[in-house]
Amino acid sequence: MDPLEELRRQRIEKLEKLESLGVNPYTYAFDRTHSAAEAHSAFESGGGASVTTAVAGRLVSLRRMGKASFAHIADASGRIQVYFAQDRLGEDGYAVFRLLDLGDFIGVKGEVFRTRTGETTIQAAELTLLSKSLRPLPIVKEKIEGDEKTVYDAFADKETRYRQRYADLAVNPEVRRTFVLRSRIVSEMRRYLEGRGYLEVETPALQPQYGGAFARPFTTHHHALDMPLYLRIADELYLKRLLVGGFEGVFEIAKDFRNEGMDRDHNPEFTMMELYVAYRDYVFMQSLVEEMVHTVCLNVLGDGTVIHQGVELRLTPPWERIPFFEAIRRHTGEDCSGMDIPRLKAIAAKLRLQVEGNPGRGKWLDEIFSQTVQPHLVQPTFITDYPIELSPLAKKHRSSPGLVERFEGFIAGRELCNAFSELNDPLDQRRRFQEQAGLRAAGDEEAMLLDEDFLRALEYGMPPTAGLGIGVDRLTMLLTDAPTIRDVILFPAMRPERPA
Repeated sequence: MDPLEELRRQRIEKLEKLESLGVNPYTYAFDRTHSAAEAHSAFESGGGASVTTAVAGRLVSLRRMGKASFAHIADASGRIQVYFAQDRLGEDGYAVFRLLDLGDFIGVKGEVFRTRTGETTIQAAELTLLSKSLRPLPIVKEKIEGDEKTVYDAFADKETRYRQRYADLAVNPEVRRTFVLRSRIVSEMRRYLEGRGYLEVETPALQPQYGGAFARPFTTHHHALDMPLYLRIADELYLKRLLVGGFEGVFEIAKDFRNEGMDRDHNPEFTMMELYVAYRDYVFMQSLVEEMVHTVCLNVLGDGTVIHQGVELRLTPPWERIPFFEAIRRHTGEDCSGMDIPRLKAIAAKLRLQVEGNPGRGKWLDEIFSQTVQPHLVQPTFITDYPIELSPLAKKHRSSPGLVERFEGFIAGRELCNAFSELNDPLDQRRRFQEQAGLRAAGDEEAMLLDEDFLRALEYGMPPTAGLGIGVDRLTMLLTDAPTIRDVILFPAMRPERPA
């Protein structure tokens, strides 16, 4: 028999013994008076005076010693030691204790004292089994000496940790901390934007036509309406409709879905914050981004500098600004600004770069930039003034033909955000969509679709607008020092498990 299945069988036997003793192994509630941290604090603040407490948590260590034993229970605040003695619990209570396993949830009532070794401990007067664990957790073995902790046999298999995130969270407090920080990052972004008077809104996740980004969608079918629907790839086109309707500053923090490959920076389901502000342009949005990211970092981490993968990143404004073609020239020695497709293909070949399908000029430029420039953008940098082929939703540059008013923010070689002076000329927008349709007909599956309803909205009139999309997952990776997006998504997409 598989060793894990044997352990599971033994635990089921213990569960049956507990039930035979009249113990409910899955109780309804427990009247907890303190968390583990609060029990520690109450005892210390009282100068070591007796404190009666009721705590609850998961059993994470166990040392059985005949009629007296020690254990640790852990909750969201930390852990605390518990002393179990038969003369205090009684024979029936201690019989229940003997049937406990690591991973069980228990409640303990008793007085707090300090052991001879100096550890704050609860002397259990009452024990309640709250939930019997039938499957052993991959408990991390550790040795604590003073302030030093050495971890042995860590739960380190990445794929298993992502697939069984519940087990990962249960045994790795630092993973729980990552997701606490993620929640705080989102809260701080929301607080910053609301503090500037912007309104949080909700737009459709299921859309009759997708748009707002270069991506393939996930497709489904609505039976009642007998029509295809698409999971949104971006929030942009619906948020812009709201500015047509009279709102002047709206944002949404929402899930987007793109039917594309997965790597350390990409998951098919991810979180974006998109913001649109009337009467502003991309220069305004650059200042907002650097100030917001710096503010979030200060409020979450207490410092405007972050260490990410061993590199110190200084988020304090202002960030460096480099035009798109100037960045390529710096890293390749080539001025690609006026090059047509054959010349770009030659440059790409010299750089040993390839693009699948029948790409247009924008795809070649994007590949050259991504491979030769982006990895070198370590400190916070705005790349500005993109070629028009790469930005069908951005306004033409006011002084540089062939360019648009767009910037992307990069940190640690990773794109963090994308922003435009938004295109609000409905006739120009129609021409851009038609050009995208031509690319799509030539085989580019990620080219944008022509959206007649969005064009109709623009024809009613949209004010000058600055738009921004910032990747919440990538910002979280930055501020939690995570090497991959899977480390900051609770349940990332995974391949199906192989049969045992």
